Amino acid sequence: MKETLDEQSRLGLMRYRMERADETMEEVGILAERGHYNAAVNRLYYACFYATQALLLKHHIAATTHAGVKSMLGLHFVSKGIISINHGKTFNTLFEKRHSSDYEAFAYCDKALVDDLTPLAEAFIQRIKELL
Repeated sequence: MKETLDEQSRLGLMRYRMERADETMEEVGILAERGHYNAAVNRLYYACFYATQALLLKHHIAATTHAGVKSMLGLHFVSKGIISINHGKTFNTLFEKRHSSDYEAFAYCDKALVDDLTPLAEAFIQRIKELL
């Protein structure tokens, strides 16, 4: 049985998730600088994932899996125009890239991909900050 958070705990967890999102974005640059592009894409996804978790918490929306977080983002925010379709696509792309790099035998991310996805992830997180 899941425990219900009191308001103070919920707000604290939201702040923690956003701190994790910001810290994880810092990791992207370090990894990319060292040529660890698969890991950098993984961190881009997790930064957006943590921010999305904070947004869902704010609205008392439960999601217990990565796919659930993605679905709830689409259902409650993208489909209603609160978050743009482009931001939704960013999250979906990062979700797919992270999943394939974690579970497929031959996943390959390169500098160009990281360079393309980083500003999209930053914009996604900024939009969530505006909503919080």
